[in-house]
Amino acid sequence: MIAFWVLAPIMVICAVGILVVRKAVHAALLLAVVMISLAVLYAVLEAPFLFAVQIIVYTGAILMLFLFVVMLVGVDASDSVVETIRGQRPMAIGMGLVLGVILVLGVAQLSLGTMVGLAEVNAPGNIQALADLLFSRYVVAFEVTAALLITAALGAMVLAHRERLVPKPKQVDMARRRMAEYAATGKHPGPLPPPGVYARHNAVDTPALLPDGSAAPTSVSRVLLARGTVRPAPRQDVTDVAAAAQGVPGGAGSPAPTTSGANTENPAHDLSRRDEEGRP
Repeated sequence: MIAFWVLAPIMVICAVGILVVRKAVHAALLLAVVMISLAVLYAVLEAPFLFAVQIIVYTGAILMLFLFVVMLVGVDASDSVVETIRGQRPMAIGMGLVLGVILVLGVAQLSLGTMVGLAEVNAPGNIQALADLLFSRYVVAFEVTAALLITAALGAMVLAHRERLVPKPKQVDMARRRMAEYAATGKHPGPLPPPGVYARHNAVDTPALLPDGSAAPTSVSRVLLARGTVRPAPRQDVTDVAAAAQGVPGGAGSPAPTTSGANTENPAHDLSRRDEEGRP
């Protein structure tokens, strides 16, 4: 009873929050709190199978899948307040009131007595007793439900499948298309420059540098540009790139010094090579 009175208010508050909050991610997190609290109540009632199913199936699979989809896809469009069906809002309010009255009347007439025979049924174990019922008395319903779920999964795959009307483009076709777009609109045919300055920085908010030392605007995300969180390129990096572009000695673009070709690591090998060539 202590766990119930502690978790019940939390579950009710989170359930109301699901209906009140405006962001889908917050609603999913509140729903996770409700499901985890319900799993704890199952564990307190000595129902380990329902506890595991609630955590693994509902909280760990369905809810997390919903949360990942919302976070990856995003919800950019705002909710429309225009009613597409005439009288939709009054009808929804009326049906909600009817459902509430039915629930209140049902709960008011409910009477719970002392549970009898629960200890005897769970004597070999709760999970063993449930398995015995599922695969003996309710085996037909269990198999029909499994067939229904498999049919639903196959139907979803068939509906989501899209027949290819045109052949799949090859690498040559995509290259020709990119060059045609470059000739027509000036769109860059290759990948955009990555963030960072000549591999000296790996931060996504540090722009890359062009050969003339200026920052490449396409190397950082447009979101960061809109937020104004892009950091300027370090002055030393700009100086190094400008020096390399102008061919200053010591810069990255200066030619490498010529050597005589002597092997400083193995002088004996160098002497034997000179003897074979007839050089002094």
